[in-house]
Amino acid sequence: MKKVGIFVLCLTLIVGFHGLVLAKTLKLGTLSPLTGPYAQDGTDILQGVKTAVAVYGPVKGYDKVEVLPGDSACDGGKATMAANKLINSDVNVVVGAYCSSATEPAQIPLMDAEIVQITPASTAERLSAKGYKYFFRMPPRDDVQAWSTVQFLENKLKVKTLALIDDKQTYTAGLTANIKKFAKENDKVKIVAHEHITPGDSDFTAVLTKLKRINPDAIYMGVYQPEGSKMIQQVRKLALEAAFISEDAVYHPKFLEVGGPSAEGVYLTFAQAPETPERDQFIKTYKAMWKADAVGSYAYYAYDAAMIALAAVEKAGTTKADSLQKTLRGNTWKGVTGDIKFDEHGDRKLAHIVWIVKDNQFVPYWNPLTGKDL
Repeated sequence: MKKVGIFVLCLTLIVGFHGLVLAKTLKLGTLSPLTGPYAQDGTDILQGVKTAVAVYGPVKGYDKVEVLPGDSACDGGKATMAANKLINSDVNVVVGAYCSSATEPAQIPLMDAEIVQITPASTAERLSAKGYKYFFRMPPRDDVQAWSTVQFLENKLKVKTLALIDDKQTYTAGLTANIKKFAKENDKVKIVAHEHITPGDSDFTAVLTKLKRINPDAIYMGVYQPEGSKMIQQVRKLALEAAFISEDAVYHPKFLEVGGPSAEGVYLTFAQAPETPERDQFIKTYKAMWKADAVGSYAYYAYDAAMIALAAVEKAGTTKADSLQKTLRGNTWKGVTGDIKFDEHGDRKLAHIVWIVKDNQFVPYWNPLTGKDL
């Protein structure tokens, strides 16, 4: 009887140990600002990834999928520390970061560790110009967005003078630099001023008063949110007559919520996604999961990034970076932001349209590729 008991105990331990050995966890890391002024966008990214994990369900070969958040805080040093922490936690793929100034330094340890990185937000061209084969990007690059902006200013608004505002960060400075380049090439729009603000500022009166004296036909707000909604409120108080155009970082429900009536008539560039049942279902699921009234713009990109990461792991049958990057690059993926196909640099072929704020909503307005109203 004693021998039988010992045999059963040993068998139980062997089976239990065998189960532990076989148990596999797929780890998705995220990098986004979870603290600081851009925490809302960072939270959108994290929640987009978690929504994807919930919707995708089990991944073949893995017992569970775990999401490990990293706080990049839109700061290069903190992003590097967060990336190293994710590496030490044995993540298999990283979705992030948000600010280009955080994504760029995080690239170095992630690429050295041979971990696939998919940014759902960072648009600086040089991120994909370094030959990092494990790096991928969901949104269009700065030069694509800037080209769309200049086309709109020249061919739709037909402005003659333009003032630029940016906060000197990699993303915003990249946009204004490209706008200058394209405006100079076509020589239809004259840049009459280029002003700078400090990230986190809330009082822009001095800059806006200076621009009011110059009186340009249009003013480009190269800023993040919440600076965007605060700036447009002050614009209306000062009664500036210029047309205002901004970019994808301001294409966020909070811009409408905080900006209120002041946001009416502002133009923005952001990619247009097809209306599909999958997109509608994502919106419904996201709102239910997070008790949200609206979906932040970068939650869509983060959701797609996580979904294709999970699908690529399953299709490749491994998380090894070489196989995973070939699978990601060698296939066309369906997403809620449209079809996803990466080129040799990890960039995606996706164009912007121009939107307008109308009745407290973002409404499609003009297509730079066709030159036609939407």
